[in-house]
Order: sequence, then structure tokens, then C-alpha cells
Amino acid sequence: MFFTQFVIRLLTLLLLMFPLQVSAAESFRVPILLYHRLGPTVADGMTITTPVFESHMKYLHDNGYKVIPLRQLVDCYRGKAPVPPPKSVVIVEDDAHKSVYSEMLPIIRKYRYPVTVFTYPSAISNAKYAMTWDQLRELKKTGLFDVQSHTYWHPNFKKERKKLSPQALDVFVMTQLRKSKARLEKELGGQVDLLAWPFGIYDDYLIGKASEAGYVATFTIDRRHAVPSDSIMKLPRYLLVNADSGKAFVQLLEGNAVKRNVAY
Repeated sequence: MFFTQFVIRLLTLLLLMFPLQVSAAESFRVPILLYHRLGPTVADGMTITTPVFESHMKYLHDNGYKVIPLRQLVDCYRGKAPVPPPKSVVIVEDDAHKSVYSEMLPIIRKYRYPVTVFTYPSAISNAKYAMTWDQLRELKKTGLFDVQSHTYWHPNFKKERKKLSPQALDVFVMTQLRKSKARLEKELGGQVDLLAWPFGIYDDYLIGKASEAGYVATFTIDRRHAVPSDSIMKLPRYLLVNADSGKAFVQLLEGNAVKRNVAY
């Protein structure tokens, strides 16, 4: 009899507590802001001028937004961190463009915001547009930058699927995922287990391969806030362009972003 009463009381307590936890979890909506290139002028569709980027950072600072590390958001989805505080924002960059070092770094140092750079190693210290390994190491030493995977050479998986047999595609995909992870960990240290999909291309097959290769979260370019109901293997990001400034940037942060078709 006593045991039965104890169990009933315990279950009642759990039922009272559980809805509060669910309610708190359902409350977060976090925009992941994705940048590519910065510069004095708009050289292409994904270049944001340095003054516009700085205006973004200043707006976040002046209006009570909290920029959190991407890892913190991922850990929340994994049950390893609490729900992000209200007005949380994440900043990421794809491609490790050299302007991250020359243009973004000074502004990030000023505001002390955490940034995750998604990198494809084949370009590093090779392509003229990309940073060097030493520059990436310098970014990491600031304590503000994390470097994660963007595959090994940024392939278009849709095109590769048309050219390759299923068996050859398996080998190609796993090479892209594993070789990137291994090279980044060797050159920079730390854990590489986050992946941004090149061109925003993903499907269940690719997600399965990413999981097999050791990635715990992957990221799309679906233009909306990350919410608790999202799969950790396809978290959305806002691919920002120079037109996302002023009022448009405010609308984006509030979840009312203008729909844009960006040529990646």
C-alpha cells in the first residue's frame, strides 16, 4: 500500500514537472546567420560589404541579442546543454574565404562573438580565394572561431549521383566526408563533427552517410529559424546577401525574412 502511494506521488510530481520542461524547450527559435564573403563592394551574389556586416554585428550588440556558439545550440539538441536564452543568435561562415581573415576577424574581435567556419580543406593554402592553414590556426587561437567541415572539395552531390554507380557514389561521398574531417583534425586539432552541406544539397541517403562518417549535426540553407522540432541532421540557416541589411535584417531576426532565391 505504501509503495503504491509512493509511486502515485512520484508519477504526479513527474507529470507536473514534465509540461514545464516541454514548454521551455518549445520556446526557442534561433536564427543561424550564414555569411560567405565580405569586401568593399558586392562582387557576387554572396558578397556582403564589410560595412553591412559590421552593421549586423552592431545591431545584435545594441538590441540585446546574445550570440552563442553553434556548438552550444547543437549540444542543446543533443540534450547536453540547456535551452538557448531568449534572443539567441548563431554566426557561421562557409568556405573559409580569405575575407574572413582580413575583414571579418577585426569586427569579430571587437564584439567578441563566437563564429563557426565551415571549411573544405582542398582549398586551404591552395586556392587564391581561401585562407591558409596558418590563418585558420590564428583564428582558432583567438578562442572565438571554431572550424568544421564543408566536405573535402565542395562537390555537387546531385551531379555526382548522375555520373556514378551506387557503389562508386558510396565511396565518393564517404571520402568527401571522412577526408575533410581527418584533415581538419590533423591540421587544427579539436573535434570535427559538424557538417555544412555544399550547395545546401542533402537527402536521407547523404544524412545517413554523414552519420556513418561521425558527424553529429549537419546544416542546410533552408531560410528559417532553428526550432526544437528540427532534426539535428538538417538544421536550417539563413544564407545572407547584401540586401539583408537595415529593415530586412531586423525582419530576418524576428522570423519574418524576405524570401530570396540566391544563386549558390
